Amino acid sequence: MNEPIRMSRREFIKASAGVVIGGLATGLPVHAYAHAQGSDRLRVGLIGCGGRGTGAARDAVFAAKGVEIYAMGDIFPDRLEASKKLLEPLGNEMFNVSNDRCFTGVDAYKGVIASGVDIVILATPPAFRPIHFKAAVEAGKHVFMEKPVAVCPTGVRLMLEMGEVASQKGLSVVAGTQRRHDFAYRETIKRLQEGAIGKIVAGYCYWNQGGLWHVDRQPDWTDTEWQLRNWLYFTWLSGDHIVEQHIHNIDVINWVLQAHPVKAMGVGGRQVRTDPVYGHIYDHFAIEFEYPGGVRVLSMCRQIDGCANRIGEWVVGTKGTADPSGAIFGETEWRYSGTRTNPYLQEHVHLIQSIRDGKPINETRAVTESTLSAIMGRMAAYTGKEVTWEQALNSKENYLERAERFAFGPMAVDPVPQPGKTPLV
Repeated sequence: MNEPIRMSRREFIKASAGVVIGGLATGLPVHAYAHAQGSDRLRVGLIGCGGRGTGAARDAVFAAKGVEIYAMGDIFPDRLEASKKLLEPLGNEMFNVSNDRCFTGVDAYKGVIASGVDIVILATPPAFRPIHFKAAVEAGKHVFMEKPVAVCPTGVRLMLEMGEVASQKGLSVVAGTQRRHDFAYRETIKRLQEGAIGKIVAGYCYWNQGGLWHVDRQPDWTDTEWQLRNWLYFTWLSGDHIVEQHIHNIDVINWVLQAHPVKAMGVGGRQVRTDPVYGHIYDHFAIEFEYPGGVRVLSMCRQIDGCANRIGEWVVGTKGTADPSGAIFGETEWRYSGTRTNPYLQEHVHLIQSIRDGKPINETRAVTESTLSAIMGRMAAYTGKEVTWEQALNSKENYLERAERFAFGPMAVDPVPQPGKTPLV
């Protein structure tokens, strides 16, 4: 129920499993490795068997000893089978999925959650994240969930509610905002929050790249199957790329400032990627976010081939500037020089360690606030309005209901939003 299985950002694990395992012994902190040697076995259930979910499942079992993929589910049988073929070579110690623990169809997630797993990986298109998260938390499961965690304010509110329930139940929840598990980012942002560049007064964040994949429509596909297999290009499924992808950079700014934006104004459009195969989403956005204290942040994202690319963040303070990924300039010059393990793996190390230590971590609020920050920027660009945090949080915009009543059949493509005409609801 996800993108074609290319696994580009996690390829090194498939190609060099031995190197990764060796890295656990030398690259991770001693306490993390000690818990990775624990004999308490953890069963992982994968919900959403596309490239992202398959890679996350692989990361989970490489993150620590005694972890096995135990159940799998996807709405599409072909996606599940393709994922199984990639994961089966891991061997019985890591991959222990019998046929009766493979679930397909709209309710596949229910079968995975009820199969006896300890941890669920939520990696379907994000429209379904609030539904699946609610079911997992109610069943008392620890969760790794890919970002974003909603595509509309209705979904955001449900995520915030269930995040509180997860805390009350003592569950660990880790999100796929992997920069928060990158040692270089963690040390740099710690220094920034301690005043390394003085008072932060401005920031910039970018995800400018070329285009992404799409799947050609087949004659026997319904409208909803076609949209689901090309989920990136439909706001009700992905949130648009400012939410689905640029959330990473917006999340870093929220983390640095220890706050979410209070308002947003911006522009965007669909200028180059106009073929109907790309649904109705925009191909570029530029948003000005205002944070508490009048701090302004320029946010820019683009998915257009043949243009200058830039992915990253930058912050400006009264005593210097910084790249939160590992460098500080100004009165105090500094660069991160410590261990830097793969953050896609490290996020699972932190999740498993928290479970085995009995010290739950819960990233729900942080990732949900970053999700709403991106949604607020999208709303500002789609409508041409200045949008406040309160307006976004309390908006009646509701794509969640489409996910809740999903069925294969007809569904018209939503119109391309037009600033000044598309209403703010």
